[in-house]
Amino acid sequence: MQFRSIIRIVGILLAVFSFFMLAPAFIAFIYRDGAGVPFVITFFLLLAGGGALWFPNRQHKHELKSRDGFLIVVLFWMVIGSAGALPFLFSGSPDISVTNAFFESFSGLTTTGATVLTGLDHLPKAILFYRQLLQWFGGMGIIVLAVAILPVLGIGGMQLYRAEIPGPVKDSKMTPRIAETAKVLWYIYLTLTIACALAFWVAGMGWFDAISHSFSTIAIGGFSTYDASMGHFNSPVINAITVVFLLISACNFSLHFAAFASGGVHPKYYWRDPEFRAFIFIQILLFLITFLLLLKHNTYNSVGTAIDQALFQTVSISTTAGFTTTSFAEWPLFLPVLLLFSSFIGGCAGSTGGGMKVIRILLLSLQGMREIKRLIHPRAIYTIKIGTKALPQRVVDAVWGFFSAYALVFVICMLALIATGIDELTAFSAVAATLNNLGPGLGEVAVHFGEVNDAAKWILIIAMLFGRLEVFTLLILFTPTFWRS
Repeated sequence: MQFRSIIRIVGILLAVFSFFMLAPAFIAFIYRDGAGVPFVITFFLLLAGGGALWFPNRQHKHELKSRDGFLIVVLFWMVIGSAGALPFLFSGSPDISVTNAFFESFSGLTTTGATVLTGLDHLPKAILFYRQLLQWFGGMGIIVLAVAILPVLGIGGMQLYRAEIPGPVKDSKMTPRIAETAKVLWYIYLTLTIACALAFWVAGMGWFDAISHSFSTIAIGGFSTYDASMGHFNSPVINAITVVFLLISACNFSLHFAAFASGGVHPKYYWRDPEFRAFIFIQILLFLITFLLLLKHNTYNSVGTAIDQALFQTVSISTTAGFTTTSFAEWPLFLPVLLLFSSFIGGCAGSTGGGMKVIRILLLSLQGMREIKRLIHPRAIYTIKIGTKALPQRVVDAVWGFFSAYALVFVICMLALIATGIDELTAFSAVAATLNNLGPGLGEVAVHFGEVNDAAKWILIIAMLFGRLEVFTLLILFTPTFWRS
């Protein structure tokens, strides 16, 4: 294990992250809200800390192995999540505890969107912008950004990329060089963010709200600058724009690359992909069920409102964004539970969405069908295909292993929450909301997590990390084999 090389790289990444503090400091200067000092202090502290880690190890530039990459990613998310809490601690508004500051920071970076803050409408603009910025950088992964812009990380870049990017297949590259692949991902990400911000602005948002909400929309994060979330704007047009960009961001970014690589949009690249077709089918099915049940229970006065709310909440929850226009927990009980379970599926692999990913659910379904066929015809040989491609058994085994680990982590976290005194419904939904990087839950966490006890919040922070790092990236560090030389 190249420990000194790992410390050197973490130091560089921490120093890079420090410069992100200048953006909210600039917002504080523009709006003169007096909240810029905590970000300036944090900038100097993180820059000095990164330099202190880098300088003694600056000559250690050994080639990274796969396990080095996993350790760097886990260390980095833990360090950055902790560093991201500093502005909340230094700021007088909001005045929150250490636990709440860490919870808010990790929730932002992991794009979970669960918040402990209330009174967002009255917080300084700099703090609001910072929360949105955390989600935006966490959405695509700061590690991927670093691989794209820092030539010093060119060696071993593939190890970082594989450890960071979500999804069951992590060795596929859109371009021959990993640094170029990371750049392509960020070009697409930035383009979508700009387009989303412009669309929000045209629909009636101010520039600040348009940019802020584009950050959390493309990152599928769910943070808002208002307590009422997207419901503050009370605009079907803004809701529709949000739905469109959430669906785009929940698709595999390699599909976006393939569709635009030749200079124009080619929908055939999307429809040829089995995961994309399954994703669209799930979205349509969820919408129809939600819409019909809202009509049956006369939840809204008009069909148009029912369509608007059903479509928005269905896409927002199932893609793990967690934006709200209304308290979906107040709908007929079947719907909140259904949507909460849909977040376990989440977005496509290689997207900014959370959950287990559509491709894994698709593979599990195909494997289940294969076992049923084997019961009927024990001697027959069946292969699992995605499209026309037969998958090796190793991939299927890996998906089953992931599902087992995901379920195990979920059960352990839920039992740990119940042990802290939380009721069963709140514990179940809180773990679902954090492990799936969703945000809102049911029970005591339907609106915010401020009333949850401190011990439970630390457990949920761990659940956020497990969800963001796809379980195995973090779980592998707890195995003795990983640490053997």
